[in-house]
Amino acid sequence: MFVPVVITLSLLTFIGWYPLTRAIVVESQKRNIDLAEATDFEEIAGHGLAGIIAGKSVLCGSRRLLDKRTVDMSAATDISESQIEAGKSLIFIAIDVKLKGVIALSDSIKPAATIVIQRLREMGIAPVLVTGDRRAVAESVAEMIGLTEIEAEVLPAQKLQVVKKYQQQKELVGMVGDGINDASALAQADVGIAIGSGTDVAKETGDLILVSGDLFDIERCIKLGQQTLRKIKQNLFWAFFYNLLGISLAAGLFYPLFGLYLKPEFAGLAMAFSSVSVVTNSLLLRRIKKRLQEIG
Repeated sequence: MFVPVVITLSLLTFIGWYPLTRAIVVESQKRNIDLAEATDFEEIAGHGLAGIIAGKSVLCGSRRLLDKRTVDMSAATDISESQIEAGKSLIFIAIDVKLKGVIALSDSIKPAATIVIQRLREMGIAPVLVTGDRRAVAESVAEMIGLTEIEAEVLPAQKLQVVKKYQQQKELVGMVGDGINDASALAQADVGIAIGSGTDVAKETGDLILVSGDLFDIERCIKLGQQTLRKIKQNLFWAFFYNLLGISLAAGLFYPLFGLYLKPEFAGLAMAFSSVSVVTNSLLLRRIKKRLQEIG
């Protein structure tokens, strides 16, 4: 029976949040901005960062974070809406509970993303975009890579619930992620696929690790898994058939009717041949190596 599979995809896997973070640091160095050390540093999961820099309280993160800390956001309304419509992610910065700046981030979609999404659909897999970003940004990215199913504004703890939701619908779920926030969802998924360039926590939690970070490896690993399962089923079928026939002959069940039987020495030889045939059939998996390498 065919069972549909849902692959949940972290938005950051496709647009690369960590390169964006590095880009901010590089740009600040180009502008000769001193990077002062923060004290009382706090990471607010799914929202941003807080800390003390040069004796001043600094907030850096999503609008939700600043709203919760009673920062007046009215001055950024127009610019934030225009940047969100352009598909950019926004980081708001407040110093001593006063809004001081907005950083608009954007990155080009990995060229492979659109092709991989299309091929997953052709394989009967329904991709779902899961992100903590604003729905407008998620919809913009989803449109570019050909996705229709979106779970936006999802907090880190809620990613686990998204995976559970699809599992409760009796679907097999694969989770592709690369961040600390993806770890629990990767563990819960039927198949957790971690990106090799991601965090150590994600890689330790995932069932599979895409070492190169190449998105085509998602397609490769699924096809390799399908071929491996096919070989297992073939080996089980022939092992049962072969042993059922061999044991019946060795026991003399066919001798009264057909005069057929199997001598002990030939039975031992047949048993050895059975093992060799199973191993040989498994080794035929090496033939698909070239086909997998051609994916791209």
